[in-house]
Amino acid sequence: MDIAGLSMAMASTNLQNKVGTAMLGKAMDTNEALGQGLVQMIDSAAMERSVTPELGANIDLRL
Repeated sequence: MDIAGLSMAMASTNLQNKVGTAMLGKAMDTNEALGQGLVQMIDSAAMERSVTPELGANIDLRL
């Protein structure tokens, strides 16, 4: 049994796990920020609709 090789493999696996966890954390933070932006856009659209409910209700077509 090669103790040095085993130690290197375990250290490499540990590093890969830490990097993967950090990347997942960053992705979750990004998705949370995007989700908050989407909620704000929906809220602002709902507010606009409540202020002018007739806006966009009719379409004029000419053939």
